Amino acid sequence: MLSYFSNPQRFDQLARTLVPIFGVLALGLLAVGVYLSFFASPPDYQQGETIRIMYVHVPAAYMAMALYAALAAASFVYFVWRHALADAAAEVIAPIGAVFTVLALFTGSLWGKPMWGTWWEWDARMTSVLVLLLVYLGYMALRAALEDVQQAARTGAILAMAGIINLVIVKFSVDWWSSLHQPASVIRFDGPTIHSSQLWPLAIMALGYSFLAGWLILYRLRSQALRRRARTLQRQREQAARAREEAVS
Repeated sequence: MLSYFSNPQRFDQLARTLVPIFGVLALGLLAVGVYLSFFASPPDYQQGETIRIMYVHVPAAYMAMALYAALAAASFVYFVWRHALADAAAEVIAPIGAVFTVLALFTGSLWGKPMWGTWWEWDARMTSVLVLLLVYLGYMALRAALEDVQQAARTGAILAMAGIINLVIVKFSVDWWSSLHQPASVIRFDGPTIHSSQLWPLAIMALGYSFLAGWLILYRLRSQALRRRARTLQRQREQAARAREEAVS
């Protein structure tokens, strides 16, 4: 399948089909999710109306982690098989994942102030998510700093794969160390501990975030593929022009 969709024409056809579908699904799910989260769901018996920050914060944190996993997977595919599309996907995913990570940190700080009495606490979960943002930013800075495209792609892929260690820390930090964050309450072996009146809006928002991220990735990836194709054609024209000049001389 990777070889099949590495063909630019096939991928462009797939992306052209999925982009509007993902866009409509993201818009519809987020609209329903926002209504359920902020108008139809009840306040929490302990946190009151503050709980509504959860519907923005938790999906953003989930997407920050999921997109980093996708970034590392795309980097691995490029590093092993040298698929140009995988490298382009990694390059496109990084800034989108960074934005979701910033959103998770910002909303987490807003939620933490009334609950914990502080905007920031250097506990394991918050610190590891901040490190996740720094890895995202480091990946983008590294790629921008290296002029050689191939070297930038390979070095960035190594950094992205190494960052998986921190992703594991983010996931299990609340289990391994004492943390202000509560343990997992949605994805559990014994089932969610959140009431359905809060679980459904949260799930719909998470699904809406997922389709939004998919829409952004496919849209930017299609644009990236077109730019790379244009650069390739430009280099071919320049090489042909130099060849003609050498032949004439």
